[in-house]
Amino acid sequence: MRIQAALVESTGGPFTVHDVDIEEPRPDEILVRITAAGICHTDLSTRQIWPQPRLPMVFGHEGAGVVEAVGTAVTTVAPGDTVCLSYRSCGACGNCASAQSAYCEAGITALNATGTRTDGSTPLSRDGEPVFGNFFGQSSFASYAIAYESNCVKIPAGLAPHLAAPLGCGVQTGAGTVLNVLQPTAGSSLALFGAGSVGLSAVMAAVSEGVSVVAVDPVASRRAVARDLGAVAALDPADVDDVAAAVRDLTSGGPHHAIDTTGRPAVISQAIAALRQRGTLALVGIGKSAEFDFMTVIKKGIQLRGVVEGDAVPHEFIPRLLTLHEQGKLPLEKLITLFPFSEIEAAARAAAAGEVIKPVLTFS
Repeated sequence: MRIQAALVESTGGPFTVHDVDIEEPRPDEILVRITAAGICHTDLSTRQIWPQPRLPMVFGHEGAGVVEAVGTAVTTVAPGDTVCLSYRSCGACGNCASAQSAYCEAGITALNATGTRTDGSTPLSRDGEPVFGNFFGQSSFASYAIAYESNCVKIPAGLAPHLAAPLGCGVQTGAGTVLNVLQPTAGSSLALFGAGSVGLSAVMAAVSEGVSVVAVDPVASRRAVARDLGAVAALDPADVDDVAAAVRDLTSGGPHHAIDTTGRPAVISQAIAALRQRGTLALVGIGKSAEFDFMTVIKKGIQLRGVVEGDAVPHEFIPRLLTLHEQGKLPLEKLITLFPFSEIEAAARAAAAGEVIKPVLTFS
């Protein structure tokens, strides 16, 4: 079947929309007509380093849409179902069986970030030549995508697609870090370092639990949204001499919890220095390495916790997020800016420049 897809044709290159072909779903696959797709920082950072031999590539991992066809082995969804797409997991390993599919032992990379199915094939092609995809088991920067039962979550048909799409990764990661990992008690405090879509999703979740939130971000518009969502303070790190000290002052000696979404060593050090004794730092941002004062961590009894996808099991957590939205506790619309799919590169540039928080592509 002929579809449209946004291709990246060179490492670090732009998204450009082309006609490509997609195969019919195999027995374990689901063909989804995409109605909306969020752009996540992971899409933008990964295209900068994606290897040339695996190009052209179709990214996109926050898709929402309608099931068009299913393989013969698929039992959980049927044609006509409205779905939200998330990350893929094997569903059979020890971690998947114990509700920790974000740490699937089959390998999050193997299932989500190779550009192919596990057998090395790809369902996409252009003029008979392979087009790589299967990103997070979906590659939703396209009018149609192949997905799987593990990452295809049924949602109410009446839900606006642009609200559903970001639930599959960014919102799930931020809110899940609060609700599944940190699990703060009402009246406790949280310092958030980096108020993009993941960070602001954490703000919404924390405020819904009665937590006092201080956000730190250099972008004024993001700080404004953090305050609008209920943060008690939002700091520009350039405006204070000592960020950690300023956070401690605002949280009566230091927050009980902190989240870093930046992956930047200097910011991680600030978060550690800000925490009160026996505080917990959740590391969500993508980075390669970090240096920090080891003795501070020991003396203060600080816990460092790496987090993937908010420790969320999509089939369980996405419905929980929808309930919070229905209750007015997760106002996703305050984060979203809509772009037509044809303007995907403009949307990506706006996100990279900090001009928008969560760009969501819409499909006619």
